[in-house]
Amino acid sequence: MKQLKKKPKINTKSLIKTLENLRKDIILTQENNRLSTQPVELDQQRIGRLSRMDALQIQEVAKNAELRRETELRKVEAAIKRLQKGEYGWCTMCGNQIEEGRLLLDPAIPTCLICARNS
Repeated sequence: MKQLKKKPKINTKSLIKTLENLRKDIILTQENNRLSTQPVELDQQRIGRLSRMDALQIQEVAKNAELRRETELRKVEAAIKRLQKGEYGWCTMCGNQIEEGRLLLDPAIPTCLICARNS
């Protein structure tokens, strides 16, 4: 006998607000950190070689952080779309219900724990 899937209990209004706030926070952080990813000037008179190397390292760290924020932003936007389509709370890989505790920890999470471990 095929087991019927029950729809997860979700407070849609609260969840949309949470996801929208996450999106705003990520975008605001991106805007505030744009200067960190700007090219480092070659003016050796202004800063020494070691200072320039430090600046390049800081720039690289900022670029990596920006990539993580962009990934998180896409994840949040995808969760909002799933919510609007009525597909929120279901694993995007296997179609099973995502554990409620997992969704509470990360409302944008797209997969159940089993699929996350297997990927």
